[in-house]
Amino acid sequence: MTTLASGTDTLTRDALTVLQPGFTGTTAPDWLLRRLGEGLASVGLFGRNIASPGQLAALTAQLRAERDDVLVAIDEEGGDVTRLEVRNGSSFPGNHALGAVDDVELTQQVAHELGRRLAACGVNLNWAPSADVNSDPRNPVIGVRSFGADTGLAARHTAAYVTGLQSAGVAACTKHFPGHGDTAVDSHHALPRIDVSAEVLAERELAPFRAAIDAGTRAVMSAHILVPALDPERPATLSRRILTGLLRDELGYDGLIVTDGMEMRAIAGTYGIERGSVLAIAAGADAICVGGGLADDATVLRLRDALVSAVRAGELPEERLAEAADRVRALARWAGTAGHPAEHTHGTEIGLHAARRALTVTAAPGLGDPATFKPLTEPPYVAALTPVANIAVGDETPWGVAAELIHLLPGTVTGSFSAGDGPESEAGENAGRAALQAAGPRRIVAVVRDEHRHPWMASALGTLLAARPDTVVVEMGVPQAAPRGALHIATHGAARVCGRAAAEVIAGITGV
Repeated sequence: MTTLASGTDTLTRDALTVLQPGFTGTTAPDWLLRRLGEGLASVGLFGRNIASPGQLAALTAQLRAERDDVLVAIDEEGGDVTRLEVRNGSSFPGNHALGAVDDVELTQQVAHELGRRLAACGVNLNWAPSADVNSDPRNPVIGVRSFGADTGLAARHTAAYVTGLQSAGVAACTKHFPGHGDTAVDSHHALPRIDVSAEVLAERELAPFRAAIDAGTRAVMSAHILVPALDPERPATLSRRILTGLLRDELGYDGLIVTDGMEMRAIAGTYGIERGSVLAIAAGADAICVGGGLADDATVLRLRDALVSAVRAGELPEERLAEAADRVRALARWAGTAGHPAEHTHGTEIGLHAARRALTVTAAPGLGDPATFKPLTEPPYVAALTPVANIAVGDETPWGVAAELIHLLPGTVTGSFSAGDGPESEAGENAGRAALQAAGPRRIVAVVRDEHRHPWMASALGTLLAARPDTVVVEMGVPQAAPRGALHIATHGAARVCGRAAAEVIAGITGV
């Protein structure tokens, strides 16, 4: 076991132990290694830290050379939110695609294979799965990260995901408690408010978390959301009523409680990260996630010192901080004894298999049966109607079908079209006309993402279809809008394998 640096008192060690910071670069900086020696017990990884599986394995080995029981966490949901494959797109469909298939065994197999890959790289804590019930279709931050809008569906697949991931030796962190699905606000930007009764929350939002707890989830992540029916004053991350009263006492959960990123505006813009971190630990959280945006030694020291000062000032009970640190160490012990599973049991093609099963293929009314669709034999023009990416997904990860169609139909050309800076009433028509001009005589494949949330996108698609009714439409978000086009393919997510599965249908590739 790692020997901590001498001269670090218990209080300071505990304050470091409850932090889960990030850093920049693909090797561990000196300051991070120094803090590991002083008591820091967790490190969070993001896409910026990962170049390849081999590099990631070397990085985690570097961390463990300093502290052998370090928790190495990552935000790897598969689907739209990927860090392992941030530059290429995920080999696994996300939750919404798995929910569309509704085969819990498949969900468990996908989660196991994803966990196996994480474990092979030295990662032992995954900030996943999202257990949110996507009950508000306008949701800008959950969407395809949810298994769906049905509570029972979300609950059974959350449990299956937890079981599959942890069978690979990687701790699951079920999020975002008590449920981030019924909101049209992104907590990266502001503080969402969920105005439903406690009864609705108990029946809808909490059901997937109960299922995750029953499945043995090792961690739960709190949401930066205000739920007045539970606590009218403080967001869940800072609420003792929610984290201790509800999650601990009522639901009987005794594992690690992790906060969502403390630099998100819902907390940083209201309480500040130092005050927010103190309140979160006092409320019942055990680990402070920070590092998506603030990723330096100064941030770690600010939060460490804020926790120590709060204890010394009597604002934070020392035993509460010690209890939180003990839970971090307990999870590290579990991760150390969980072991690594044997070489993959489901095959590396499980992700593509799942993506193919998740497709929903329909023809527009009056345009015949999808079975009569004649696959494209000539390279098309792919018009990607591109929304602004949410922060959780990021804009680094490629999406769409063009890259996959280029392999199947060489010579395929693509262009990206967005709302631009003008009035939204004009943006869609302008984007549609621009796509038509760019396409020329080529057959058009229009790719959309959450058409129902973007009026400009719906308008652009209408302009395309009015001029070119033989256009193929691929919806890579939540398929809430009515299907349109000569053929409409809903992938239920924008992972690379989802694009591959759609491209196979367009090009008539079968039997693979």
